Amino acid sequence: MKTPMAKAGDVQQGWILVDASQETLGRAAVKIATILQGKHRPTWTPHTDTGDFVVVVNAELVGVTGNKDEAKIYDWYTGWPSGRKTRTLAAMRKQRPEDIIRLAVRRMLPKTRLGRQMLKKLKIYAGTDHPHGAQNPVPTAFNTRHTARRDG
Repeated sequence: MKTPMAKAGDVQQGWILVDASQETLGRAAVKIATILQGKHRPTWTPHTDTGDFVVVVNAELVGVTGNKDEAKIYDWYTGWPSGRKTRTLAAMRKQRPEDIIRLAVRRMLPKTRLGRQMLKKLKIYAGTDHPHGAQNPVPTAFNTRHTARRDG
């Protein structure tokens, strides 16, 4: 019995819309990375891009748990001596809210040419407006935001 392998021309890629205001950062990033890779499909093939396009709106409202707004630090190196730069999650939320989700998802994808190709299918917007209405993205909620419970 032969194992069916998906070919690049045979894959029908859909569009999925995610509202980040209802999601927790890490939990949503796992789901988004799974969709971008195509692992949610029964036809997933490791060497072929079988994933869907993902449009994320309200990136500045993505939730985090604990005190990560002040404690989580993003750092990078400029290439110059003493060129280490750092920024907290709260500062990233003000200056570049799209990069919070993009970095979380990018680090979950394969570090190969195929992973970079998958990341190009991720479209992130800080507000509710996006230019992908013609593609008819299907709204999807992962329901990952935990709310505090009150007893009594």
